[in-house]
Amino acid sequence: MKMEERLEKLFNFLQENRTYNKKLQERYYRSIILPYDGIPDKIISLLYHIANTQSQPRIDYLADFYKKIYKHRDQLESFDSFLGILLPTTPKNFKGLFQSLKCQSGWGNKTAALFTKSIFHLHNNEYPKQLRIWNDVPNKINKNDEIYLPVDAVIISIFKQLELKTNWNFTNINKLLKHYYQGNDIEIWDDLWFWGFITQNGTGINREFSWNMNKYWTLKESNKDPETIMVIKAKAEGFLELLKICTLKMKRTTTRKIKNNS
Repeated sequence: MKMEERLEKLFNFLQENRTYNKKLQERYYRSIILPYDGIPDKIISLLYHIANTQSQPRIDYLADFYKKIYKHRDQLESFDSFLGILLPTTPKNFKGLFQSLKCQSGWGNKTAALFTKSIFHLHNNEYPKQLRIWNDVPNKINKNDEIYLPVDAVIISIFKQLELKTNWNFTNINKLLKHYYQGNDIEIWDDLWFWGFITQNGTGINREFSWNMNKYWTLKESNKDPETIMVIKAKAEGFLELLKICTLKMKRTTTRKIKNNS
C-alpha cells in the first residue's frame, strides 16, 4: 500500500469522526476564553495555556516573551496589532502568525502551530460566536495561506507505524501532508492527536498501541459519561484496526521486496 493510500484511509476516519474531538476542543476553549471579559485577557490566557503544553518549557525565555506581551497589552485588541508585536513585517494571515510566533522566546514549531490552529478554530464560524476574540481574523484558509499540524511525540509515533525507516519530525510530517492536502484539510489532521493520545501506552519511541482508558480520563475536557466512553472506545479500537491494516500491508510490501532482492 502506498503512503498516499495509508494517509487517505486515516484521513477518511478522521473526517467521519470529527464530532468527538470537536466537542472536547470546544470545552477546552470555553475554559480558557470565557472566564475573561477583555480581549487582552482572553489572548493572554490562550498564550499561557498553549505555551504550557510543552513537556519541558523554557521558563526564562517564556518570561521574556510574556514581559513583551504585557508591555504591549494595548496592542492585543486586534489580530493585526498582535502580529505587529510579534513581527511588524509579517503577512496578516495564519502563515504569518505561525512564522512570527515560532521565532519568539520560548516558542517553537509545535506551540506556534497549536496557537495558530486555535486562532483558526475560534474564528472559522464552526465554534460558538462567544468564543470569537478578534474581528479581523480570516474565517477560512485562503489560497496563499496555510496552517501547520502541531506535531508532537504522539503524532510522530503514529507516523513511525506507517513508515519505520523515516526519521519523522515536525518538518517532514507537515511536508508530506501538504503534498496531498491543503487548507482546511490540514486542520482535520489535527484530530489525529486525540485518537493517537488515547490509543498509546508508554513513552518514547517504543510505544504500545492499545486503548488507554486512563489517558482518556486525564483529558479534563473529555466526556465522562459511561455511554459516551464506550462509543469512543469502540471508535478508538476501529482506529487501531485501521492503523494495523496500514502497518501490516506496509510490512508485507517490505518483506516481499527483501525476498525479491535475495
